[in-house]
Amino acid sequence: MTEQQNRAIVHMDLDTFFVSCERLQDSKLMGKPVLIGGTSDRGVVASCSYEARAFGIHSAMPMRMARQLCPEAIILRGNSGVYSKHSQAVTEIIKESVPLYEKSSVDEFYIDLTGVDRFFGCQQLASELRQRIMKETGLPISFGLSVNKTVSKVATGEAKPNNELRIVKGNEKGFLAPLSVRKIPMIGEKTFRALCDLGIKKVEAIQLMPVNMMGKVFGKNGVVMWKKANGIDNSPVTQYQERKSISTERTFDKDTTDVHKLKSIMIAMAENLIFQLRRGNKLTACVTVKIRYSDFQTYTLQKRIPYSASDNTILPMVMELFKKLYNRRLLIRLVGVRYSHLVEGGHQINLFEDSHKIMNLYQAMDQLRDRYGDRAVMRASGFGAKSISRWNPFSGEPPPLLANRRQ
Repeated sequence: MTEQQNRAIVHMDLDTFFVSCERLQDSKLMGKPVLIGGTSDRGVVASCSYEARAFGIHSAMPMRMARQLCPEAIILRGNSGVYSKHSQAVTEIIKESVPLYEKSSVDEFYIDLTGVDRFFGCQQLASELRQRIMKETGLPISFGLSVNKTVSKVATGEAKPNNELRIVKGNEKGFLAPLSVRKIPMIGEKTFRALCDLGIKKVEAIQLMPVNMMGKVFGKNGVVMWKKANGIDNSPVTQYQERKSISTERTFDKDTTDVHKLKSIMIAMAENLIFQLRRGNKLTACVTVKIRYSDFQTYTLQKRIPYSASDNTILPMVMELFKKLYNRRLLIRLVGVRYSHLVEGGHQINLFEDSHKIMNLYQAMDQLRDRYGDRAVMRASGFGAKSISRWNPFSGEPPPLLANRRQ
């Protein structure tokens, strides 16, 4: 692995991405407090403008609370299709411009420019790329440049809104020291409170602690936390692959035309794969359904969708594709489901589609599945399928056998 001190890593982040997309549609939203999310009181804030943040509003806040903090805010439900389209446009520009990039979410990118400085200045190249993105898409974007992913991501946060910041090699610790520990990636609200209880509020306090003490208090995460706080991160930029996917199939012991059974199995498989998406902190942008008939004729049908990891969004699409595909009324030997065009991002882009109640339901269902098995919670319509074994599609292991599969 290339030594950290010789690396040049850029982190790019589209500023208030959902809001910026809406402002491209309607310029009257410029300069005004804008909230994207569920429009009812049960909804959640998916994104908010900097003008709204001045009132103390933040993403994932209940919409009712946001309304109280800023009654004059303009509230929009959001359009995931529009956001996905703009995300893809930015991805294409980056793909054309750099040798190695990683799309870590719908609005975030890591770019490895190591070695490029032999021909061009890395900061100049990153600045030119940022200017091109803004010119061609109209979206504001910020970036941080340093020797690793952690410092670059923090630098991007400090550069915002719509700016850039370079941390010169050797200045990583000094840059991080005065910042709040909440700025360190991986430190969520729960860990932040635990650190505050110990009197640790600034990154410098972690830097001064012995690494073994952090390990004793927080386990393995404590050691990782200490390294990040000290600006140490050798994790590579992983080449983004648009076609990365997860899938599963079921081959029947006896070919069937039982539509009720077929639909039940499709729902069970689709639901399980959606859970695997959320478990792997992934979103899909393409759904594919596969049918193989008894004469071994195989048919597939796919459709692009806005980035999602939501049952409410994906399951109806799976059943719609199945309904269109199943038209021969012949005995069926195999059915399958595949989700592709995956990116990191968990459930972030569905915040404006789902109420807080539904999101809490997903979280509770997933916790039960993690504890008691993937099929511990399932829709009644999926009871016709046999048990699906625990499987993490991002572990590199082969997919589960849903039944006795004939090769």
